[in-house]
Amino acid sequence: MIKPLKNFLPLAISAAIASAATAQDLVLEEVVVTAQKRVERLQDVPISVNAVSGAKMEEAGITNLEGMTAYVPNLTMNQTGIGTIIAIRGISSGINQGFEQSVGQYVDGVYYGRAQLARAPFMDLERVEVLRGPQSILFGKNSIGGAISMVTAKPTEEFEGQVTALYEPTHGEKDLRVVLSGPLTDTLSGRLSLMGRDMDGYYDNTTLDRDESGDKEQVIRGQLKWDASEDLTVNLKLETGSFDTKGRNLEPINPVTGAGGLSYQQTLSLLTGGQYQLDTEQDFKRQSNGDFSNNDTENATLTIDYALGEHTLTAITGYNAYNYEEDCDCDFTGATIFTADSREDFKQFSQEIRIASPGGETIDYIGGLFYQSSEMTFDDAIRVPSTSLLGGLSTLLLGTASQRDFTQDSDLWAGFAQATWNINDAWRLTVGGRYTSESKDATRTQHHTNTLGNDVGSSDILLNTVYTSFRLEPYPTIEDKRSEGAFTPLVTMQWDATDDMMLYATYTEGFKSGGFDVRSNAHPDPTYGVNIIANPVGPVIIQTTAANGFQAGVFEYEEEKAKSFEIGSKMTLADGAAELNAAIFRTQITDMQTSQFDGVLGFNVTNAGEATTQGLELDGRWLVASGLTLSGSLGFLDFTFDKFPNSQCYFGQTPNSATYPGLCDLKGETREFAPEFQGTLSADYSQPMGDNLEWRITGDVNFSDSYFTSPTLDPNLEQDAYAKLNLRLAMGSQDGMWEVALVGKNLTDESISTFGNQLPVSTTLTRATNVAVGNGPIASTAYYSFYERPRSIALQGTLRF
Repeated sequence: MIKPLKNFLPLAISAAIASAATAQDLVLEEVVVTAQKRVERLQDVPISVNAVSGAKMEEAGITNLEGMTAYVPNLTMNQTGIGTIIAIRGISSGINQGFEQSVGQYVDGVYYGRAQLARAPFMDLERVEVLRGPQSILFGKNSIGGAISMVTAKPTEEFEGQVTALYEPTHGEKDLRVVLSGPLTDTLSGRLSLMGRDMDGYYDNTTLDRDESGDKEQVIRGQLKWDASEDLTVNLKLETGSFDTKGRNLEPINPVTGAGGLSYQQTLSLLTGGQYQLDTEQDFKRQSNGDFSNNDTENATLTIDYALGEHTLTAITGYNAYNYEEDCDCDFTGATIFTADSREDFKQFSQEIRIASPGGETIDYIGGLFYQSSEMTFDDAIRVPSTSLLGGLSTLLLGTASQRDFTQDSDLWAGFAQATWNINDAWRLTVGGRYTSESKDATRTQHHTNTLGNDVGSSDILLNTVYTSFRLEPYPTIEDKRSEGAFTPLVTMQWDATDDMMLYATYTEGFKSGGFDVRSNAHPDPTYGVNIIANPVGPVIIQTTAANGFQAGVFEYEEEKAKSFEIGSKMTLADGAAELNAAIFRTQITDMQTSQFDGVLGFNVTNAGEATTQGLELDGRWLVASGLTLSGSLGFLDFTFDKFPNSQCYFGQTPNSATYPGLCDLKGETREFAPEFQGTLSADYSQPMGDNLEWRITGDVNFSDSYFTSPTLDPNLEQDAYAKLNLRLAMGSQDGMWEVALVGKNLTDESISTFGNQLPVSTTLTRATNVAVGNGPIASTAYYSFYERPRSIALQGTLRF
């Protein structure tokens, strides 16, 4: 009886939709996208793509990419202690400033590949399109995991303006946005967009007695559109912005004590004379001596569209730059142990030229050339303050530091083309390809400095011995260069099975270039440097890294490749009142680039071997009645490592790699941020009140299956399944000129962890302390985790004119 019921249920739902909609003659508003560099209906695009409108983002209070992930299945974004991770279908790059992201961001066609830019605030967007799977033909620098295309709102031919303000008292959030747009002359129009947002935060830092993280964001964007002639249109966009924070949204959790040894809490208490205890209860409280991140951005985009006969010639010139300075109290406790500061300066120039044929011909095509160059400088330091607990190991450590400098220049050329053969009214065949050639030059230096700030090289036995026990090895400048090229093809077959159903099948390949590791703390030569066998408080025994089993560092890593298959459908139901889209995918990845915590202070880039990610994605809309729309999306994901013999083990795990001593084999395991199920259910209902007013209620339920938040798959860092409720109640004029709303987020008050790892130096300090008190070489640890914002209710007002 179960199987017939399962087969009958979809038919019954479709019949109910059809009868309800036909009776009321309802039709959904079309969604238009530019996922294939042409203006097309979403239902005609043979790609698994979600489009979120700027209006939806404003209403839901989505202020950055992290907030959007709740509405797009199989998309995750997670901030870490020193980086940002974006993943689509489980494919992501790890924590390293050397990475371009596996998921590329594109703003008005310009590639934003740096992880830090994922934190930049959203403002005055027309829509955001999320394309899942390798996007290796039409999107600037190819993206192996997927693409996030952001389209800013453009100048209008008629004058219009909007002011939106939001206030949330519990966490001290204030958000003000102003937009002015309209004609300046008969052929010139402009748009000015301003945003200012700040928030006290939802964490209580009990050490400094302040709320964290204190966010402050500002953006100024100006645009000009010049209709020079019937054939020529020029758009210029200039933007400057900043996003700064004080503190971090994390706290220590889940201490683990080695058998017979002192816990990390007891160790800190012992080293501070009983003045400090570690709070490890998840309560949105943290202890820290202060963190900050100050970020400044600027970008300019010039877009020229020229009608060349019936063809369109497009040129996009992009300049993108940012710099940031961060200070991290990266022991993540209120005790004074060490600090980590970093600075990065990045500049990028790109030029794309493409030509597109008129649509609707027997052969439609698009092709072009792409060039991009970039320069990056990065430096960071691990510093031991004058009041650090590490003075208990040796007072000569106080005021010292281990510093690193990194530079990288890169140049990329690419040629691309894609053509669609409209075989007949029902069948279309699309083939495409891109050849990419990329070169990179990089340098890296690691050195220790004394209390006077002078470089001690390898002459100071104490500093080099103690710092190397934390896997910080001094070495002269390493430099190298690499060049590589790749061809990435695409083949898609589309079939209009009926007037209301399109089916497609796609094969494509993705490529992400190799590069150079920024954050590895050890020399890549395993025989280089000095170390100690046991602990810095016992006898000093100097041996090579290889002799005592410490992992060597990393400098160069190899390219990552993917082969992807996707079968999907786009369906229009109930005479246009409903839509249902589905995609089944399977992607095989080789030499996957990952970043692994070295267990102390650093991260090493590793090519993980092989992995397979496969699953199902569904999304749909249903205009049930006039004023009532239901929508939803669901992602099912199965990510499995087929080969990964060199993964870091989690604390307490027995190493099981047959080829890499001291490491663990993750073959057959999943990865972090890859929940099996993830989705959203939404309802939007509006109803007039009298002659002039309208009220509206919008509700979303965002749900997720459990997932690991650490790359080591530590069971102490697993997020449980959850369902989060967001609700918006609004009243305004029927003509849309004003509106007042209450915006509730996470009304179910779920505790949602977005990233976790071991507390840095916790195992090293407890091992040393346990030896010093005669407990043997036993280590303990504790963890830290980032948490999403708890329940919040804000007042939002909008005025349009």
